[in-house]
Amino acid sequence: MSYKKVYLKAGKEESLKRFHPWVFSGAIARIEGEPEEGEVVDVYTSKKEFIACGHFQIGSIAVRVLTFRQEEINRDFWKHRLEVALDLRRSLNLVDNPENNTYRLVHGEGDNLPGLIVDVYGQTAVMQAHSAGMHVYRMEIAEALSEVMGDIVKHIYYKSETTLPFKADLGPENGFIKGGSPENVALENGLKFHVDWLKGQKTGFFVDQRENRHLLERYSKGRNVLNMFCYTGGFSFYAMRGGANLVHSVDSSAKAIDLTNQNVELNFPGDARHQAYAEDAFKYLDRMGDQYDLIILAPPAFAQHRDALRNALRGYSKLNAKAFEKIKPGGILFTFSCSQVVDKKDFRNAVFTAAAQSGRSVRILHQLTQPGDHPVNIYHPEGEYLKGLVLYVE
Repeated sequence: MSYKKVYLKAGKEESLKRFHPWVFSGAIARIEGEPEEGEVVDVYTSKKEFIACGHFQIGSIAVRVLTFRQEEINRDFWKHRLEVALDLRRSLNLVDNPENNTYRLVHGEGDNLPGLIVDVYGQTAVMQAHSAGMHVYRMEIAEALSEVMGDIVKHIYYKSETTLPFKADLGPENGFIKGGSPENVALENGLKFHVDWLKGQKTGFFVDQRENRHLLERYSKGRNVLNMFCYTGGFSFYAMRGGANLVHSVDSSAKAIDLTNQNVELNFPGDARHQAYAEDAFKYLDRMGDQYDLIILAPPAFAQHRDALRNALRGYSKLNAKAFEKIKPGGILFTFSCSQVVDKKDFRNAVFTAAAQSGRSVRILHQLTQPGDHPVNIYHPEGEYLKGLVLYVE
């Protein structure tokens, strides 16, 4: 099949030769024809040599590369990519696992499907498009997904109203593409939780913290735990299973607190160790005492783009400084950043600044990242977004 052609400026093919999956608008010399938002285009060098094929979109990232081979983007293409993604999750023992039916099946560029996210919760797959191209091809992808997953997935929910570029005017609507189950309880490492894929953040749950929650459980025995920015309370009920003395969950959203309480009740009905507070994080940190010896700081992204980086780093330093000030001697701090524009070095420096201000002795026990079902394409280092440190504070 012949696709419309995008020609690059001289020398602008170097990143594509290194298999980076983005073509920026400034690298384009001319476009043959007028491709629509989300249309598949072939990319050529200034010497008219084919180099890549991908989805066209108006914006700074003009083409998201699907393949570096000249091939047709059809149902067989989607099916093959999804089969490879499923094989990876099988190798991680995430599929057909009686203790876990929650995992990310497709992680955008990490699975060579830029702009597409698919999270599996029990028998429901939540599909999310972050590019016009994945939205345009959503039905074809859903058909391939249904074929590849077989009986594992019986329902496919499409959730892209807030993730697609507003200017593209694509008019996406959230809803079931296949099935329509009201069952929204999923299982992670033997713990149950409600997934709010209708109105929740991301696809309804933060799947990327699964391994880090499991690690926290090992540190929880006999400790007084504070889970800041708790959202659905994932860290809280892991801490409870780990034998914590008490667990306090804090989030500014009353809806998040309701969901946290539901999830705790689902796993530990009537357990008086848990209390939840709908309150601003900084205000709570200001007024709390020094009763906690295990604190989790997992805030939403403080920076969505480079212009906000400096303020974001100040925010991380301020937040961690409060925790260093209040945590008990011998306490453990789990601290995270999920901002893509904040790299590991920046985040560590922000935490270092906070530790230095406190004057306390601080040691790094673990350096954390996203789990294997959120793989980072080695040619796309921008895909490494989750950073975490586990710190021992004297």
